[in-house]
Amino acid sequence: MNIKGKKYHFIGIGGIGTSGLAKVLMKNGAIVSGSDMSDSPVISQLRTRGAAVTLGHSPDNIPPDADEVVISAAITGANPELAGASERGLPIYKYAEMLGLLFDRYTGIAIAGTHGKSTTSGWLAWILDRGGLKPNFIVGADIPQLGGSSGVGNGHFFVAEACEYDRSFLNLHPTIAVVLNIEQDHLDYYRDEDEIVEAFGDFVEQVKPDGYIIANGQDKNVARILRRLKTGPKIITFGLESFCDYSARNLHLSGGSYEFDVYHNETLLGHIRIGLPGRHNVLNALAVIAAAEAAGLNWSILQRELGDFAGIDRRLMLKAKIGGITILDDYAHHPTEIRASLAAIREKYAPKRLWCLFQPHQYSRTRFLLDDFAESFKLADITIVPEIYFVRDTAESRSKVSAETLVERITQHQCQALFIKDFAGIVEYLKQNVTDGDLVVTMGAGTIWKVADEYIQWLGKHC
Repeated sequence: MNIKGKKYHFIGIGGIGTSGLAKVLMKNGAIVSGSDMSDSPVISQLRTRGAAVTLGHSPDNIPPDADEVVISAAITGANPELAGASERGLPIYKYAEMLGLLFDRYTGIAIAGTHGKSTTSGWLAWILDRGGLKPNFIVGADIPQLGGSSGVGNGHFFVAEACEYDRSFLNLHPTIAVVLNIEQDHLDYYRDEDEIVEAFGDFVEQVKPDGYIIANGQDKNVARILRRLKTGPKIITFGLESFCDYSARNLHLSGGSYEFDVYHNETLLGHIRIGLPGRHNVLNALAVIAAAEAAGLNWSILQRELGDFAGIDRRLMLKAKIGGITILDDYAHHPTEIRASLAAIREKYAPKRLWCLFQPHQYSRTRFLLDDFAESFKLADITIVPEIYFVRDTAESRSKVSAETLVERITQHQCQALFIKDFAGIVEYLKQNVTDGDLVVTMGAGTIWKVADEYIQWLGKHC
C-alpha cells in the first residue's frame, strides 16, 4: 500500500475512528481532505495537522485530484457526496477496509470483544510506548496520556480496536489478536448469539499462523471459537483461575483499586497494583500483560509501568468533586458493562447514595436486552432514564420499546427508577435532591455526559 503523496478524501472525517485513521495517513505522508456535518475540536485538530475539512456534504467537496475516498460507518447510500464519488468512479473504502489496508503494513495487534476493547487497546498502546516500542495506534476513545485516540510511532507495531459490528474486524489480519469476551450485542445486525460467536471465530482464523491469540480463558463463548482452531497461532489464555496461562491470584482491594499476584502458569511473575477501578479491569490488565509479553516486553517493565495507566476518556472518568458531591462519567451501554461499572464505583468511592443517570443507546439494543438491562441497576440507589438515544434504529424498533418501559422493568426488580424525558429536567431534579456524600454517574454511549457538565457548572456556582 503506497501512501506517501496519495490524496485521500474522507466523508464523515470527524468520527473517532475516521479522524484517527486520517491522522495516521497524514503522518505517513498522505494528503487528506474531508467533510463532516458539524464543527468540533476533532475537526480543528485535523485542520491544524494540514487536512482540508469542509462542513456539510456535497459532491463539490471532493478535490478534483482525489485518489481514493474513505467513508465512515455512519454514511449511507443516500449521501450526496458519496453519490458524487461513485459517479466519478473513485475507489471507495469503508473506514474498516482502509484500516485493514493500513494495518497490513505493520505487525498488527487487534483487540476484540464485546466489552473492554477501548480500555485494553489504550492500555496496551500506552505500555508499549512506555516500553520503548513506540507503536502506531487507533483506539475508540481519547487516551490523555498519549495525547489522543490515535498516534504514529516509529515502531513496527500497530494497535487497533477490532469492532465486531458489520463484521468490521474481518478486515484485519493481526499477528496478535486479543479476545476479551463474547456476548450478545448488535442484534440489529446479528441474528443471534451463535452468529456473533461464528463471526469471532472467523476473526481469530485470520490471525497469522506464526502469531498469537490472547484469549479470555473463562469465557464460554471464547472457548467455543478456540475449539475451531486445529493448527496455527499460539493460544495464550488469561483469567482469574489457575488453569489460565496468565492468572491473577490473591486479589484484594487497596484504596479502591485492586492488587494481585500475576502468575504465568505456575510461575509467580510478581505483585502488581492497577490504578483503574473494578474487577473487570483486572482481566483487562492480564490481557495487556499477555499481549505485551507476546510483543517482546519483559515483565520488569510491565510491573513498573502498568499501574500508572490512568485510563481513557469516558471510562469511569472522575469529572468533579464539589461540595461533598462526586460526579463521574462512563461509557457503559450494555448490561454487563453497567454492572461492572456500578460495582467498581461502589468499591472505589463507597458513596452514601449512588445516582445512575443512564441514557439507553439504540432502541434495538434496549428492546433485545430489555430484561438484562432491567436487572443491571441493582447496585444503584436511584436510576434516572431519559429518552433513548437514537442511532441506526428502524421504525419497528422505535415502536416496540421506550425509556418508560425500561423504567417500569427496573422498578419490578425493587430498584428505584425514574423517567425524566430531557436533560434539563434531570439537572433540575439533581439540584433538588442530591446531597452531601452522594455520587452521580452519567452513563451511556450517547450524549448523557452533557448532564454532568451542566450539573457541575451549577454546583460550582452554588456550593
